[in-house]
Amino acid sequence: MLNVILQMKWLGALFLLVLTGTGGADLPPPERSYKILMLLPVGSKSHRNVFMPLVEALADRGHKVDMLTSYDIQHQNPNIREITHGLPHYPRATINMFNDAQTAFGVVLTFKDQLSKMARDIYQVPRVKELYRKRKEYDLIVLNHNYNEFMYPFVHEMLFITIASAGMDPRQSATLGNVLSPAYMPTLFYEANCEHVFGRFANTVTSIAKPFYWRNWEVIPAVQKEINVHFPDLPPLLELERNQSLVLMNSHFSTDLTVPLLPFQVEVGGMHCRPAKPLPEDLRSWIEGAGSAGVIYFSLGSITKGTTLPTKYRNMFIKAFSKLNQRILWKFETDLEGIPENVMIKPWLPQQDILGHPNVKVFISHGGRLSMQESLYHGTPMVTLPLFGDQPINGARVIANGWGLSLNYEDLSVELIISSLEEVTNNATYVENVVKTSRLYKDQLTSPVERAVFWTEYVIRHRGALKLRSPAASLSWVQLLLLDVLALFLLVIILSLIVLHWIFKTVVRAVFGIQYLKKKFE
Repeated sequence: MLNVILQMKWLGALFLLVLTGTGGADLPPPERSYKILMLLPVGSKSHRNVFMPLVEALADRGHKVDMLTSYDIQHQNPNIREITHGLPHYPRATINMFNDAQTAFGVVLTFKDQLSKMARDIYQVPRVKELYRKRKEYDLIVLNHNYNEFMYPFVHEMLFITIASAGMDPRQSATLGNVLSPAYMPTLFYEANCEHVFGRFANTVTSIAKPFYWRNWEVIPAVQKEINVHFPDLPPLLELERNQSLVLMNSHFSTDLTVPLLPFQVEVGGMHCRPAKPLPEDLRSWIEGAGSAGVIYFSLGSITKGTTLPTKYRNMFIKAFSKLNQRILWKFETDLEGIPENVMIKPWLPQQDILGHPNVKVFISHGGRLSMQESLYHGTPMVTLPLFGDQPINGARVIANGWGLSLNYEDLSVELIISSLEEVTNNATYVENVVKTSRLYKDQLTSPVERAVFWTEYVIRHRGALKLRSPAASLSWVQLLLLDVLALFLLVIILSLIVLHWIFKTVVRAVFGIQYLKKKFE
């Protein structure tokens, strides 16, 4: 049975090669070459990977794409120009999420510090100032939705769209007029059990408190204060946010919660996923030399470095790996002492090419969205080790959908690591579930990149495509929740009761007054 499933992984990869290889090739030629500015000054390398398939597809169609980023990577395509801001505030080379995530608001406070510094300094960088001065020469601005509110001055009086690399963000959706009920929709970084009243209560409180804390109390006010120094006459950042014409969401109903969407909320989940390429000879021989036992791949992603993994956890993994029959491919930035013979360590590994190999049995992941999507794409079960951000909610979904297991660092032990890996490796149910999800994801009329290209050009062709927007986006919370109508309704009820009370008193006085007069004359 397991061999059949692994063969299905190969067939799925061939099918997906056809699906994702178009890159917009089946779309009609654009009416002209557009000039597009992409702003992603804050974000990990993995988040940048969400943008690049769209950037490359647009460039291949003849559009000129300028990118403001924090990473300097050269491109062969002459239509792509990458500009780095050079600021050190984010990402931090020494970021240690094991320390920053110790308190409930540790990550939020970290972002408050870094983003306010970015807002203070980025508009003083000469190349950024030049971009801002020439921004109206662009047909469209594309903005990274996550953590880039300080770039909203660029989009004032401009056409712009956002890419939500973390998928559906309920607070962004509410801003655009699509309020998702906390009765079923969790917040971006919190998974509540909404099947019972206490879970729905907790989810409702979190759905209100977290956006308020970020947008109205802590982070955005600090960013707004710095922006006001540079642009004293600019409308508030949260007001500028409402004018976006399109959201390209890194989600898909086959791998995420199914929710109602507005026409300009377009799912393009897995744009970065691609069929596996041939592996370098050393990796290929290592993986295939593992025999039927297979290989376990271990990576904590691009933000959390392996070197920040506390020593006690590192030693647990080394000891656990020494007792496994599988070979281990471990992405780790430095050499380690005491590594068993069945472990290969490299500072960088071609993740998708590894996950696409049929002899890779399990992916030990940090639970990041992009890694989870790649694992599902290639049909590889997971054992996740969530730490911060959306990782815990992704880990919960891995368990709920039967894609693998999720472990807490506080509970880790050598025995738990071994038993979890043996369970996912030996139980074919996990492979069946990820292969089933992979097939659901692949069954699409158009590729995610093709959809992203079409709707990006659509917004430019139709000058913002105002018909896509919901009128709810222009309403205040009082209007949207009908609080003014409820107040009016309550006022009508109160006035009606007052009138009825007056009528009742009048009738009573009249009736009893007549009876009193009759008795008096008698």
